[in-house]
Amino acid sequence: MPNGDFAILDLLRIGVDIGLVWYVLYKLIMLIRGTKAIQLLKGIVVVFVIRLLSMLFELQTLMWATDQIIRWGVVVIFILFQPELRRALEQIGRGNLFSRTTKSDEEKFDKLVTDIVHACNYMAKRRIGALITIERETGIGEYIETGIPINGKLTHQLLTNIFTPNTPLHDGAVIIKEDEIVAAACYLPLSESPFISKELGTRHRAAMGISEVTDALTIVVSEETGAISGTKNGELRRELSQDGLREYLLENLTPSYRASEKKTWKIGGRKHG
Repeated sequence: MPNGDFAILDLLRIGVDIGLVWYVLYKLIMLIRGTKAIQLLKGIVVVFVIRLLSMLFELQTLMWATDQIIRWGVVVIFILFQPELRRALEQIGRGNLFSRTTKSDEEKFDKLVTDIVHACNYMAKRRIGALITIERETGIGEYIETGIPINGKLTHQLLTNIFTPNTPLHDGAVIIKEDEIVAAACYLPLSESPFISKELGTRHRAAMGISEVTDALTIVVSEETGAISGTKNGELRRELSQDGLREYLLENLTPSYRASEKKTWKIGGRKHG
């Protein structure tokens, strides 16, 4: 076989090798997105950049310090991020890490929408205030950390019960990942926009605030009027009916939730307003 054929095969092999490595790295980043592990990844990048600079300029003390960090850092990572590593291994074992969206994922998405619509309409009729934020592409893990862990399957009964007045967790956020409520009593940033109507309270300002700093979709139930509103990308849509709310969720969640890879789901909020 001519040498040219060998060269082409070598190039193809290298291309496939690089492509697979980047794909694995991409899936791992998507897996830890919105968690504390993503901050660790940024720290690792900084350490390696410092290491390269210390080698370039022959800074012996800095080289020794970064060597120690790299040497013992692996052990620290396994200890601190045991839950994330276990979750990744479980997904690999189930074949979910590289799988495409399945019928089960579609059913989970449909149930997510149904439960949110059911809970919001139940609370609206009874003037129970609620704030529900659904993560899309931008991670909101920092807001999950402000709440109390729940880690329970999402149902409209559980969602309604959390926001029921005079219960321990009603005055705060509910955060959902995939089909689980992972935390409650979380807090969202308040919008400082002067264009928000004075008749809207803290809950709506929190909904606008999170939509200004992330691409999250937020649903608000007003305890004063029972009206249901939605925010996204700094825009507020008010007076959503039951059918309007379902359409709003499907319209804004379908492209990201039914993409080729599995996405994560979260909900968060703050009472009052």
